[in-house]
Amino acid sequence: MKARFTPALFAHAEAVLGQLLRFDHPADAVVSRYFREHRELGHADRAFVAETVFAVLRRGRSLEARCADQLSDRKLLLVALGVTRGWSQRELAPVLKASEEAWLATAKAMPDTDMAPAVRCDLPDWLYESLDAQFGADEVAQLAQALNQPAPLDLRTNTLKTDRKALLEQLSADNIAAVVTPLSPVGLRLRDKPALAKHPLFLGGAFEVQDEGSQLLGYLLEPKRGEAVVDFCAGAGGKTLLLGALMKNTGRLYAFDVSDKRLTNLKPRLARSGLSNVHPARIEHERDTKIKRLAGKIDRVLVDAPCSGLGTLRRNPDLKWRQSEASVAELTVKQAAILDAAAKLVRPGGRVVYATCSLLTAENDAIVDAFLASHPDFKLLSAEALLARHDIAVAGERLRLLPHRHGTDGFFAVALERQA
Repeated sequence: MKARFTPALFAHAEAVLGQLLRFDHPADAVVSRYFREHRELGHADRAFVAETVFAVLRRGRSLEARCADQLSDRKLLLVALGVTRGWSQRELAPVLKASEEAWLATAKAMPDTDMAPAVRCDLPDWLYESLDAQFGADEVAQLAQALNQPAPLDLRTNTLKTDRKALLEQLSADNIAAVVTPLSPVGLRLRDKPALAKHPLFLGGAFEVQDEGSQLLGYLLEPKRGEAVVDFCAGAGGKTLLLGALMKNTGRLYAFDVSDKRLTNLKPRLARSGLSNVHPARIEHERDTKIKRLAGKIDRVLVDAPCSGLGTLRRNPDLKWRQSEASVAELTVKQAAILDAAAKLVRPGGRVVYATCSLLTAENDAIVDAFLASHPDFKLLSAEALLARHDIAVAGERLRLLPHRHGTDGFFAVALERQA
């Protein structure tokens, strides 16, 4: 159902955008709070507001260039509707002033070639330059185009409760169209974005929402029945639940995080999942005594390190405007310390998977290369070979997933084995 476009609805979008462009808080949190405060907005109205303001976050630089010297939140929204969403002036008639018609026509007609590459790609200069050095201008353009599209909705089948084929059939019976994901053996990709939070299959734990790329990390770690496993930066536990299912609900799975709030969010997910082998624990930092007590006793450790999140720009477009070279430099210090602490946990013959949802070499290869240089007792395992054992075809010793190549969020991961 499409929202009825009215001046009042446009005013809601303008109000939300004004809050977002302060960049004080994550965009999804700002939008959620606004909707809680304006319960009169229906599902279609909320979808319109969210899609429109997120279009501005995604395409901010090129939209500003089109606005030229008439930049305002209102003008940004009009250009976003006209350019990124393809609305005609007739469709915009309920809010478009007669004095704005010629201006909007000029803004829409501005050729991309008049913009600098970073502006055309809708990236801050520092990020464009970093990616250009890694990928080259042609591929950065393809990558940026993919990052500026909304992400699809991926599900992970909870294999403790059902299998992918059965889940696909049950969703189809409820008129929820989906296809199997090309890489993850337990993933489904939905055609649309239905509300799932109250769906019986979700409440019963048959699936979790999780990007296909994120699902592959579990298959890189390969936890086995009866092992001792640590999810070092568990967050709200999406990967923890996958690891528990791969362990067939046996062994001992520790979910560590520094945030009480994130671990609290894990509790209802754990209850739905049917897992009983997960042990959530809050830690103060990577040197916490809870961690030191496990030194040398763990079979496998997943380090989904805190990172810039720049691989998730399809979902979190505000991150490219909220991160900076300085914030990334701070993160790399933390990432190196966390990987070093996590590596102390594994026994000889044990495995550590270091992963980020970043696109940047500084957070990825540079961290791993420095770690290997200072830890001669660890060796790099081939991600391609490990994943091939699960019929997952991704090339390279180091896992690099990119939206324009793989249709996933941007992920980097390596598997490291401690020598016996």
